Amino acid sequence: MQIFRKKLTPVDIERGLVLPPDSNLELLPPFQGTMELSTIVESAEGTPLAEPVTIHCSTRSGRPAFTTGWYEIARYVGLTGGDIVSFYQEFSEGAQYRMRVRSAG
Repeated sequence: MQIFRKKLTPVDIERGLVLPPDSNLELLPPFQGTMELSTIVESAEGTPLAEPVTIHCSTRSGRPAFTTGWYEIARYVGLTGGDIVSFYQEFSEGAQYRMRVRSAG
């Protein structure tokens, strides 16, 4: 099930991905402070990274945000402003979540 879909801004890439207000947070475990989400990352071509990535999710100004792990994904996949990220709850291949990336260009 989809948790969120977001068109990225340069701030999302440089400072961390703040989840959109309409995110389905009920699909995330309840947390205080920080939680780790084991995530399979899939490129626009449908090719997953070799290993699941652990994304740290914390609260920034009262809203959940992806930080550690997210930066590595952004660099590896080469994300830029305008790209679209979709994040799903999906139990498979040793991870509980899947992130799909679609290039704006």
